[in-house]
Amino acid sequence: MRQISRQSIHCLCNVKIIKLYELHKTCGREITMDNILTIDKIEKYYGSKSSLTKAIDGISFEVEKGEFVAIMGASGSGKTTLLNCISTIDKVTAGHIYVAGQDITALKSKELNKFRREELGFIFQDFNLLDTLTAYENIALALSIQNEKYKEINLKVKKVAYDLGIEDILNKYPYEMSGGQKQRVASARAIINDPKLILADEPTGALDSKSSRMLLERFEYLNNLLQATILMVTHDAFSASYSSRVIFIKDGKIFNEIVKGDRSRKEFFNEIINVVTMLGGDLNDAL
Repeated sequence: MRQISRQSIHCLCNVKIIKLYELHKTCGREITMDNILTIDKIEKYYGSKSSLTKAIDGISFEVEKGEFVAIMGASGSGKTTLLNCISTIDKVTAGHIYVAGQDITALKSKELNKFRREELGFIFQDFNLLDTLTAYENIALALSIQNEKYKEINLKVKKVAYDLGIEDILNKYPYEMSGGQKQRVASARAIINDPKLILADEPTGALDSKSSRMLLERFEYLNNLLQATILMVTHDAFSASYSSRVIFIKDGKIFNEIVKGDRSRKEFFNEIINVVTMLGGDLNDAL
């Protein structure tokens, strides 16, 4: 068998990377190696021709690897529809969504199932834990489905439990846990596979203020120290203030975008409140 030199392999890889870059660039929004998520001019319509509703109207943005981005907007603004499209629960009417350079809008059913299982982590408002399984078993379930060895599963579960401060509740069932503990178990389940992107839908919505703060501090830890990429939809300015960037949605379009930078969380929180006020309407609808 003819051997290929390292130099030849290196050249072939470079050619493939250049072609991939050129293809993405010609499709519209530029895709870079640092972008985990690229939203390129997506639109989403509901209804029939006689009664058409545009839920998303030409939205484009990127999320880089290791970013913690919050999406805010009043009820009906399109933020949940946006999250559903990114999570492949719903399909876009037009435009493209790229996750780690892969156009997920072009994936077929079997490919979508594999993509969701391997590339995305989900954190829901209502936890979605299985009541008949312990915390350990809920976290380990995804790895068990993929037939990972017990030793590897055990190491990964204990590591993520340590990261989220839930080592002492691994043998408890959901009915024995507080709301905050359930959400941290759900978070552990979401990151156990080391997904490219973690999607959080109102993760503090069912928690009290103390539990919310503890969960958000853990998100901050995952983002800062483990470089987890997080996209969080929230009504809550306090929750959004833990992110590094906030994108505000109004009537299916991006209304504004602010970056925390070197400011304190309190200063960032105050700016979030100012933008929410600019959004108009009932402030309580957006917080």
